[in-house]
Amino acid sequence: MAVAVEMLNISKFYPGVIANDNVSLSVNEGEILGLIGENGAGKSTMMNMLYGMTQPDEGVIKLFGKEVHIQSPNMAIKLGIGMVHQHFMLMPNLSVLQNIILGNTPTKHGLIDVKQAKNKIEEIMETYDLPISLDEKIYQLSVGEKQRVEIIKALYREAKVLILDEPTAVLTPQETDKLLDVLRELKKRGCAIIFITHKLREVMAITDEIVVMRKGVVTGSLSTSEANTGGLSDMIVGRKVDLEIPRGEYQPGETVLNVENIHALNQRGLPALNGVNLKVARGEIVGIAGVEGNGQAELIEVISGMLRPTEGKVILKGEDVTNKDVRQRREDGLSHIPEDRLGMGTAVNCSIRDNLILNRYYQRPYCKNGILDNKKLHQLSEELCKDFGVKTPDSTYKLGTLSGGNMQKVVFAREMDANPDFLIAAQPTRGVDIGAIESIHHKIMEVRDSNRGVLLVSAELDEILSLSDRILVMYEGEIVAEFKRGEADERTMGTYMTGAKRQGGENNEE
Repeated sequence: MAVAVEMLNISKFYPGVIANDNVSLSVNEGEILGLIGENGAGKSTMMNMLYGMTQPDEGVIKLFGKEVHIQSPNMAIKLGIGMVHQHFMLMPNLSVLQNIILGNTPTKHGLIDVKQAKNKIEEIMETYDLPISLDEKIYQLSVGEKQRVEIIKALYREAKVLILDEPTAVLTPQETDKLLDVLRELKKRGCAIIFITHKLREVMAITDEIVVMRKGVVTGSLSTSEANTGGLSDMIVGRKVDLEIPRGEYQPGETVLNVENIHALNQRGLPALNGVNLKVARGEIVGIAGVEGNGQAELIEVISGMLRPTEGKVILKGEDVTNKDVRQRREDGLSHIPEDRLGMGTAVNCSIRDNLILNRYYQRPYCKNGILDNKKLHQLSEELCKDFGVKTPDSTYKLGTLSGGNMQKVVFAREMDANPDFLIAAQPTRGVDIGAIESIHHKIMEVRDSNRGVLLVSAELDEILSLSDRILVMYEGEIVAEFKRGEADERTMGTYMTGAKRQGGENNEE
């Protein structure tokens, strides 16, 4: 097999940070390279250089044996490099079709040849089992559907080298299995694939070679056949990782959240929630499992105050808050870690400090008579960065300079520091490295063990099973099953998640 990509002695420097220090890696045609490491290890920076989004300060990039200077993503695309980004590069107000063909539009007699484009895209969707409505606007799609568009867009451009940066972070287990099948097929066709992920089971299942990075350098390079998840975890973090979380005895107290007969519409104006009832008590974690797009997002929006239900009530700490806005609910003791940290949880062009104080800048002792106490705010943000392991030289840096996982730590630090009575944790470890997962899981358990309530929504079934005291399964806007801790495994829950079965003896299979 010919070498498709060689990145030799690559270094990249930012003020106060060495992102990459003399890093080398290569991948052959028809091979999948797993690139793993903790948040801020330099993985995405390496791939951004290969894709032309930034240039190396030192080192050489070779493509199919020829040295190249990739000045822009457009040049990378022309060279046959495609990239599926961790944070979507999509235009929200354009249709799926328009996003896919943007920059690579077929024409006929000077006009866009929509028929040719559709035929090619539909062939890709059928070949790889990636169905999506081409006429939908991007803003109308779920997170998982947006990821699907990114993958189709890369396949549409016929990339010879494909970079995937945390591609399964927003996918359900079923969608992940489909994606891995897509990658196996691409590998058969000679595509060179670089696969960045924090999910070690996927690394072991799909890759041929593995490169481990930590603090901007390569700490290990080995064949997947020689690797095991325990050893990889140690190489990533530099110490033993323990994901077994100590938990206090399950002793639920008074109800902290009560959702009564909630009905609501989604962004398209279609029914998304159909009579949802649930309770969360103090001292418990209630997990919501389900294939993405079955009402979980709308349920969170209703509870947090971002979406008004058409019917039903939301009761927080015994008070009806259905008509209260987001700030009022937060001041009543609700905190929210949103699933979309870029679109909803952060302001990437503002500083890390500004993002950490978004929920308190107007409160004493940080504000007096409308004037901010910058000294106290800076002290608070520096302490939070330290306590939650946010990797930055200073909290005055723009949030957008951080890796996705470090952005998530900023969101988590802000929400946890509010000392909530009730915490909504939506995809709390999405795109986060194994060391940070360990820390976040412990923090969530601390909320539960300090007699407060947690609603956990996650596409990671092992996360739901590991943390939850009770598990609710959602399908088409309804709660179709409930399990106590230890009563169900992934396979059992998957049956309910796909609508094949619901509790009460009803079987939906034909």
